[in-house]
Amino acid sequence: MIDFSLPQDLVELKARVDRFIRETIVPLERDPRQGPHGPTEDFRRELVALGRAAGLLSPHAPVKWGGLGLDHRAMAVVFEAAGWSPLGPLALNIMAPDEGNTNLLDKIANEEQKERWLRPLVAGEIRTVFSMTEPDDGAGSDPNLMKTTARRHGDEYVIAGRKWLITGAPGASINIVMARTLDEDGTDRGATMFLVDMDAPGFRIVRQLETLDNNTPGGHAEVEFADVRVGAERILGQVGHGFRNAQVRLGPARLTHCMRWLGAARRCHAIAADYARRRHAFGKLIGEHQGVGFQLADNASDLHLCRLAIWQSAWLLDRGERARNETSLCKVFCSEALGRVVDRSLQILGGLGITADTVVERIYRDIRAFRIYDGPSEVHRFALARAIMSGDPSLADAI
Repeated sequence: MIDFSLPQDLVELKARVDRFIRETIVPLERDPRQGPHGPTEDFRRELVALGRAAGLLSPHAPVKWGGLGLDHRAMAVVFEAAGWSPLGPLALNIMAPDEGNTNLLDKIANEEQKERWLRPLVAGEIRTVFSMTEPDDGAGSDPNLMKTTARRHGDEYVIAGRKWLITGAPGASINIVMARTLDEDGTDRGATMFLVDMDAPGFRIVRQLETLDNNTPGGHAEVEFADVRVGAERILGQVGHGFRNAQVRLGPARLTHCMRWLGAARRCHAIAADYARRRHAFGKLIGEHQGVGFQLADNASDLHLCRLAIWQSAWLLDRGERARNETSLCKVFCSEALGRVVDRSLQILGGLGITADTVVERIYRDIRAFRIYDGPSEVHRFALARAIMSGDPSLADAI
């Protein structure tokens, strides 16, 4: 049986995060150093400094590298509290893609790579990117379509190809690149991850993409690798194990997205509920009309069930159980349910909801992408359906 009670130290940590976000970070939400491609780097560094001063920086990272060393259950509590503000994950240094890359480097990198990149990443001194998605019918939901190659040439690998929707590329320090690896004779060794400097000769940012969301520093970009040379010491993990090692990152990252967006959706619901208690129409408070009251009730249901789904998935991960199907179930359900919460909240606010007078409009734009990144809902459903048809025992209770 899953124990949903929180130990006292975690209760106290949650209270600290709640106070920090609401008293220190929320007042900064209208800082002008935010644009269509997210907060500026200097603003991000200021937020990180605040998180560091509060003793809350990098709660997900191992203590050895400067983090708080929380397990997934504790992360679920802290990440939800941080998600109350769009700036909260930045202040705690738990924003994607850095949060997922922290886990990837911790699990896959060698000690020299960890000292060079993981330590400053945990300290919030650098940003990282993860380059896998490609344009022009390349790798996306189906990574087997990958066109970017890394051909061995003596002691080096020559990387060539394009990636796009690469989050945070402008201003980042290191690029974790997935490429099909070819021997000198052309033999395909499978996908491999490489650590590529952002100023490496042959690498360039082709363009920053104009997207619906703007919550990540640097936004999203299309990038090009024109015969970028890297040594074998820049291999992350093992040659040909790229897709396998990527699951170390992608599974938990789907869950941490759910944690952060739960906090954001709770914020929207709180704003909508407060408005429904103050706004009058047709002789009574709008919350007393079923059309509004039922939406609030549906919000409460979706928020509650999302938290239960997140905590169960976190519990499984902490027990060391394979939770790939579990995180897919959680990601699909939460991305859609939390999107409904934000949508209803905006509807309850009426005209106010489409203005920037509340944070709901901002979260509404940002959360829509959640149904697409880290695997669209349709792809997860396809994988889950295939697992059900094969009799996967981890989905036995769903049959």
